[in-house]
Formats: sequence, structure tokens, C-alpha cells
Amino acid sequence: MKKAIVTGSILFSIVCCTVTATAQDSTTAGQKVKKAVKNTGKAIGKEAKKVGNKTAELVSKGSSEVIDKTYDGKTGPDGQKIFINDKSEYYWVDDKGKRHYVKEDELKDKNE
Repeated sequence: MKKAIVTGSILFSIVCCTVTATAQDSTTAGQKVKKAVKNTGKAIGKEAKKVGNKTAELVSKGSSEVIDKTYDGKTGPDGQKIFINDKSEYYWVDDKGKRHYVKEDELKDKNE
């Protein structure tokens, strides 16, 4: 929900800037302003997405640490930390905060 609010407010800001830039005359300076606003909007959008993904990852991993058990002896397919929920399901959390459920036979021994 927070990700949608942040993205929405950023998009609203970009639209406002675009409308202002459109009101400029069509001279070279006006075209440069339009291009700068467009590039800035793209950069803000990319960074907002990164921030949203990192926030989702931290929240999901944090809640998994508190609520679910950690499987100490095993790791995920690529070395991820494994959690066990109350239904005895095994999962790991990706960098976007999404849970990926795995079967017990897909887990690997932890190399320490």
C-alpha cells in the first residue's frame, strides 16, 4: 500500500511538472525543459521502484524472522535463508519481498 502511495505521489509530481513544461513556448529552451523533466521523471520512477522493493523485502524478512521459525541446517536453492510457517511449509524471501515456497527435498545442506 505504501509503495502505491509513494509511486502515485511521484507520478502526480511528474504530471504537474510536465503540464508546466507544456505551457512553455516551443523554443529550444522549452524543448530542453521538457526533455529534462522527462529524464528526471524516469530517474525518480526507477529509484522509487528500488526503494519500494527494498522496503517490501525488509518488511517481509523482518516479519518472517519474528513470526516464523528459521531452518538453521538447510538453505534455499541459491543459498537463501529458509523459514518454516505454522503450516510446516518451507519458503524463502526474494529481493522484492515475495515468498517462494519450496519442498523439503529441494533444500540444500548449509555449508558452514
